[in-house]
Amino acid sequence: MAEIKIGVITASDRASKGIYEDISGMAIQNTMQDYLKSDFEIVYRCIPDEQDLLEDTMRELCDKAGCCLVVTTGGTGPALRDVTPEATENVCEKMMPGFGELMRQVSLQYVPTAILSRQTAGIRRNSLIINLPGKPKSIRECLDAVFPAVPYCIDLIEGPYIETNEDIIKAFRPKAK
Repeated sequence: MAEIKIGVITASDRASKGIYEDISGMAIQNTMQDYLKSDFEIVYRCIPDEQDLLEDTMRELCDKAGCCLVVTTGGTGPALRDVTPEATENVCEKMMPGFGELMRQVSLQYVPTAILSRQTAGIRRNSLIINLPGKPKSIRECLDAVFPAVPYCIDLIEGPYIETNEDIIKAFRPKAK
């Protein structure tokens, strides 16, 4: 069985300088621990909100580290320093707009400012990259919404087979004919 590696990138000027703890990156890691039954390894990076650095880090995690899934947090709003979606678009061959659409729809149930979010997702070779918001509560809400489709998406791009803990989250895979 293929080894499963999941990349976690926090885009934050202050967390990358150690001014505050990266609770968002930890929220993603904890959620993956809850969701996945398969053994996996986290490849973690906490970097400043710099588009070139984000792009290089995404390429590194996908191409060199072999992550089948890269999940980012931070940098998805309208502020001038928020460049994570642009970095994602630059490194991906295929964009997956349904992920961002669903995450915004879910987030709008909780906060009207979710409309300001520019989260997206895309495919780079055999890797799925998903941009998440920066708040831990929002991270979990968004992942709860989109993660049922993630294992099948990774199947389709010839990544490793990911098994979920069905007591927490159930992956959807079409039944074989």
